[in-house]
Parts: sequence; structure tokens; C-alpha cells
Amino acid sequence: MRRRASLVLLALAVFCAALAPLLRWYAYPRLAKIPPNQYQEMVLEAKDATLLDYTGGMQPKKVDKVTIVQTLKGNVEASEEIEASAGKDVVVWDTLSYIIGPDGKMVSRIPERYIFDAHTQDPVHATGEMVDGDPVKREGIEFKWPFFTEPRDYLYFDAQTRTSSPIHYVGPRTFKGMDVYYFEQTVPWTKVAMPKKMPIEGIDPSTIEAATGTTLWYTVKAKFWVDPVTGAPVNAEQDIQQEMRGGIAAGGPDGKLTAFAGHVTMREDYSDYTVDLVKANRTKVLALHTYAPIGLAAGGLVLLGAALWLEARSRRGRAEHVPEPQAPAEVSA
Repeated sequence: MRRRASLVLLALAVFCAALAPLLRWYAYPRLAKIPPNQYQEMVLEAKDATLLDYTGGMQPKKVDKVTIVQTLKGNVEASEEIEASAGKDVVVWDTLSYIIGPDGKMVSRIPERYIFDAHTQDPVHATGEMVDGDPVKREGIEFKWPFFTEPRDYLYFDAQTRTSSPIHYVGPRTFKGMDVYYFEQTVPWTKVAMPKKMPIEGIDPSTIEAATGTTLWYTVKAKFWVDPVTGAPVNAEQDIQQEMRGGIAAGGPDGKLTAFAGHVTMREDYSDYTVDLVKANRTKVLALHTYAPIGLAAGGLVLLGAALWLEARSRRGRAEHVPEPQAPAEVSA
């Protein structure tokens, strides 16, 4: 019985030893991916901000709060169409940033379509990739870092300028009990396109520059606290400034008019929800990448040790039951 049990334990040890690397290097790269049907809503606020009063004389004024509602919806049908030609798992996110003034009315709304590899988060270029209706070709990441983010700089896409530039790794931080990586990116003053939806009735934003000579300029200092396991930001802050420059609206060729200036932060209840969501997903990723493979490898060693111990006891027992050889009887003459 001991010998039979040792063989069973040995077989289980071999199974665990084989499954551990298979799970880590075969299953994990294929199973750790962003779901194509993800839906998420986020509310950000800029308190004590400066906002251009489009309907009250086109002058900047201090306001109590500007609210930005960001929705992210996975487009399953579009991702399946792109996967057919791309030959890999693709995620399509249709996002909308809806900016609301202190009176509850829309200031602007900016849609995006972000297409990326479900496993690596690298951008995938396909028809439909856009920001506010303008076709773009992203380089680098946006919204999310890769699984197991490294402590280094990344190339990050800024939707306002439609360009990518380095976002710098600053160092480790702790945010609401989580060990995270902190990143910063500063985009210098850059001329950007007017939002296609603005709170001005009867005016086509695309013709403002040609008709008035006024252009829109933008700068931002963006800050992200990123969970290194899932690559998901658990907190984000932005110091944003926008100016109308030159032309009729700004009061002449050298005129400047603040369109928006504020420190944008995540609303507290959404921050708590994001942290809880990331913690839950972090456990799943670690289970697939680390906990299960290490547990299987350790279990395999334990089973192997038990099998060898039983085999040794079995052999010792057999040795004890072997009769000692008898001396030959004497033959009398």
C-alpha cells in the first residue's frame, strides 16, 4: 500500500511541476487581458476654476466648480471586426468627456475611439481611431499602463494635442494603502483644435480661426498614480490651462483670454470605487501570474518529498521482513 501511495504522490508531484510553468508562461499571457465589453464611468472636478463665459460677454470668470464626466464603453462588435484582420485580441473603447459648467449646462463634449491590444495595451491602428471626430494614429499608451508596469518612462498620448510624449516615472508612492508608481507628464503650450461641440449656438468651431483669427492654446501637467500589477491608474490629477489667443475674440493679435484654468481631480467616491476595483483585479492577475504557479511548484516539491519518504519506509519495511539465512546443518559421520 505504501508503494502504491508513493507512486500516486509522485504522479501528482510531476503534474504540479509541469502545470506551474505552463500556467505562468502559456496560460497567463493568453488569459490576462482587458475584457472587450468593459464599461466604466468617472467623475472629475475642478474646484475654484476659471472658465470663459461664452454667453455673458466672452470674459473669463471664477466659478465654484467645473465637472467632467468621463464614460468608457467597450465596443464588442467593432473589436471583433478588427480582430478578424489584426489576428490578435483587440479592445475598442468608445469614450466621452462631457464638461459641465457651474450652471449645469454643457461647456463641451469630446468623444474618442481608442483601439489597443488586449494583452499588451499597445495601440492598434485601424479605421475609426479618432479624437473628437479627427482621425489620429496613436503612439504609446493612453488611459492604461501595461500589466506589470515597469518603473521607467513611457510614451503617453495626449488627446488635446493629438501627440505623444514621454511620461516620466518619478518614484514609488502609497495611495490609500496601495503601493503604486507615480508618473508625471508636462505638455508645453501647444496650439490645439477647437472642440466641435461648444456652448455657442449657430457657430461652427472649425471656422472660428478663419473667421476671427482666434486660436486655442493648451498646456497641462498630468499626474498619475498607477498600480504596477494591473497597470490601472488609481488616481489622476491634471493642472490644465487653455487660452484663446489673437484675433477678434482675444482683443487683437497679441491678446490672450483664459478659456479654462483649473486643477482637475477625481471625485472622492469615484476614487474609492476605483481603488476597490483595482484591488480586486490585482488579486486575479497575481493569482494567475504568481500565486498559482508558485503554489503548484511548492506543492509539487511537498508531494515529491512525501513520495520519497513513503518509498523509503516501504523499502525499509520489506528489508525488515526478509528472513535471515540459516546456517547449514552439520552431517554426522
